[in-house]
Amino acid sequence: MEKIIDENKQGESLILEQKEGNSRKLFIESYGCQMNFSDSEIVASILSKEGFNTTQNLEDADLVLVNTCSIRDKAEQTVRKRLEKYNAVKKVNPKMKIGVLGCMAERLKSKFLEEEKMVDLVVGPDAYKDLPNLISEVDEGRNAVNVILSKEETYADISPVRLNTNGVTAFVSITRGCDNMCTFCVVPFTRGRERSRDPQSIIEEVNDLASKGYKEVTLLGQNVDSYLWYGGGLKKDFEKATDMQKATAVNFANLMELCAKAQPKMRFRFATSNPQDMTMDVIDVMAKYDNVCNYIHLPVQSGSDRILKEMNRLHTREEYFALIDNIKKRIPDCAISQDMIVGFPTETEEDHQDTLSLMDYVKYDFGFMFAYSERPGTLAGRKMEDDVPMDVKKRRLSEIIDLQQQHSHYRTKQQVGKTVEILIEKESKKSDQHWSGRNSQNTVAVFPKENYKVGDFVMVKINDCTTATLIGEAVGYSPTNLP
Repeated sequence: MEKIIDENKQGESLILEQKEGNSRKLFIESYGCQMNFSDSEIVASILSKEGFNTTQNLEDADLVLVNTCSIRDKAEQTVRKRLEKYNAVKKVNPKMKIGVLGCMAERLKSKFLEEEKMVDLVVGPDAYKDLPNLISEVDEGRNAVNVILSKEETYADISPVRLNTNGVTAFVSITRGCDNMCTFCVVPFTRGRERSRDPQSIIEEVNDLASKGYKEVTLLGQNVDSYLWYGGGLKKDFEKATDMQKATAVNFANLMELCAKAQPKMRFRFATSNPQDMTMDVIDVMAKYDNVCNYIHLPVQSGSDRILKEMNRLHTREEYFALIDNIKKRIPDCAISQDMIVGFPTETEEDHQDTLSLMDYVKYDFGFMFAYSERPGTLAGRKMEDDVPMDVKKRRLSEIIDLQQQHSHYRTKQQVGKTVEILIEKESKKSDQHWSGRNSQNTVAVFPKENYKVGDFVMVKINDCTTATLIGEAVGYSPTNLP
């Protein structure tokens, strides 16, 4: 759950610039979190060198790949339906090969390949470099699988082919895997132990994006605050590092400062944070550099200490409040968003009320809220009974969503009357006469186009708002826009 899942992007197929001379066609679509969409770019980059150009026409594809998510049952069911669709098309186009990538691939490899015979190829999240070999196997009529989790693989040497949605914002992965064994989460089993990318490769990727005109980068990881580079290796092995390695280690605050200084005209965000790992040196860097956005996605999952313990979350309600207080003290206008799971096993009405009271204390800017669904392979799935009735889950989820909407509106109203910097990302969905972009706090703003263009930093006076959107008018370019 420790990841933002953008519902608007689910099932989006990747379309990239066509490389001359490539004769085979790749159809790749992604489900789940930002990490999966970022991984699809890595896969496309690897396959571009193997003669594949992307297509959005499923019927034309030589190779169909779906990048999957095991976080929620809904995503898994959707992917299964897509595989059925691919197989129906395959009857018309028998040369088509079908593959599953990512988290679900690792977990359901034998089911997809042997039992249901829905796919030709299964590739786990650490095995994308092996794709050329695996595709050769498939071309020769054999099924192919590689779901081995790596202690080293970070794809630092692969320059992702960017998903050219707007050419303004991009994701840069800084870690892979996770060491936090939350009982509801399958990520440590599907993406392996936590390891960090060489900071030099991250800065090179950021500089490359800046040279291509990108204006904002989100540093991405299952748990970014846990980033630690000491020359390579797993985070858990840091205690065995040499004195020199420890002295020259780069943590997340150091990395963010390196990025902010390398590209002072570029905005930086990060996702996802974990309350138990977030330290005040990260907040200090955010406060020090104007180009590090004042926004933190800080999943809490529950407001009940008893449920947090059942989830193996290594923070308490009071520790979370203390962290929120410290953030707000240092950065008063910092926006904070949440992930919340409703109806976790044994959750009582009292536990639910604790969650509502926590939300009242924090008043999140926005949130990602889910009813608990049992994930096979997780500790909760193995050891805990999913004992909260579905009608109770639905009612509690509805109450949490209603309260979040009130808080979101409260937060957007606080910005009315202010003049804020907006990075223009695209045309507004509702009007071709308006631009849409976000402020430092990650809130969407819309305003008349005038003579501005996508990629401009513009100062916008906020005159009105809805629950989630600021409405205003541009008053001029931001100083960030100056050379």
